[in-house]
Amino acid sequence: MSYIVETLNGCTKKFVFNFETIDLSTEIKNAMIRKQKTVSFKGFRAGKAPLAMVEQMYGPQMEHEALNQFVQTQFFDAVEKEKVRVVGYPSFENMKYNKGKSASFDAIVEVFPEVTLKDYSSYAFKKDAVTVTDEDIEALKKNFLSSKAEMVEVKETETKLDKGLFAVINFEGEKENGERPDNMKATEYLLEIGNGSFIPGFEEGLCGMKKGEKRTLNLEFPKEYQVPDLQGMKVKFFVELLEIKERKLPEFKDEMVKELGFESTEDFVTKNKASLKIQKEKQSVQKLHQEILDKFVADNKFEVPNALVHQQEDHLKEELRGNLKSQGFSDDMMEEYFHKWHADLHTKSEFQVRSALILDALGKKFNVEVTEQDIAVKYEEMAKTTGMDVEQISKFYNSNAKAKNNISFAIREEKTFEQLGKEIKIS
Repeated sequence: MSYIVETLNGCTKKFVFNFETIDLSTEIKNAMIRKQKTVSFKGFRAGKAPLAMVEQMYGPQMEHEALNQFVQTQFFDAVEKEKVRVVGYPSFENMKYNKGKSASFDAIVEVFPEVTLKDYSSYAFKKDAVTVTDEDIEALKKNFLSSKAEMVEVKETETKLDKGLFAVINFEGEKENGERPDNMKATEYLLEIGNGSFIPGFEEGLCGMKKGEKRTLNLEFPKEYQVPDLQGMKVKFFVELLEIKERKLPEFKDEMVKELGFESTEDFVTKNKASLKIQKEKQSVQKLHQEILDKFVADNKFEVPNALVHQQEDHLKEELRGNLKSQGFSDDMMEEYFHKWHADLHTKSEFQVRSALILDALGKKFNVEVTEQDIAVKYEEMAKTTGMDVEQISKFYNSNAKAKNNISFAIREEKTFEQLGKEIKIS
């Protein structure tokens, strides 16, 4: 054997290779032949130049490529022989090559750690009870009716502006230097009080106003405001309340819910109650699983591969980019955001990687496997909660290997938690 394996830490190994004799003639010749097919010389058609001419021109380069290929092959052969689960790409160091005679090099690579969990038989958790209340149903009705609501003016002159009402206002902002920029003023602007769409203190400052009243608000933009020039800036807002409006909801009738495919208002309540119960049950289970993972992570300390943490960070950033972009963040603003919250993103990514490794270890312990039947059941569950056809869902995932793999991974975690639930106390 031309190598030895050293363990640098729980998730890093070093392969030390030493070849006292080395013959790269075959690799070099093959590299020359490949190069011959792609180069052209004056007087020769492409791919028809003599091999000796190719060797004269590209000899050193081909030897370097042959050596690189040799190094790669030796490393991956060793990894396969040692049955090492590699993470990311290796780092090759201390390369020494005595042309045509000997070679040595080191390959440092991160690996999946061997996770040995501490005894968890005494663990005990409480799962939130799931109930669907009348208030939940009323909120569903209100949400449904809100799209059909009519905005009407409040005629009573003594009515004071409060949360839940709408204000029609003229407003203008003034900086400390007296400047009044166009992006800080508007006329006949409709604002829902309590919606939180304006900076902190603005909507609160309008509460209690009556129609026709004017008010000056002394406020400060948040330090993380999306417009850099306004971050942390003190400002005055001059506001005039033109009207107070309220949203009038129509009566909840059979004719309305039939537009959404329900037979009657009773059918609407029955089906949405069942759907809401499924949703709440899912939230309860997710909360329980998170508490279980928190406990396992706190009690089991082991090193995790940096490559996996970086991959997870990139994944979280991609998810965040979509949300930030929808809020009007530019590329520069997003990079500034990621820089500011780098430590939090790193901590969250490390926790998620550590959790996944713990669940993987538990899954192996319980011999958890995901069958096509498990996936079919999951498709049916998704159909019930989304209203989509099972065949549509199945067709999508069966034609998308990555998406189906993610489904399989989620199912494996669910089955792992099910088995774990038999070994810990859950009340």
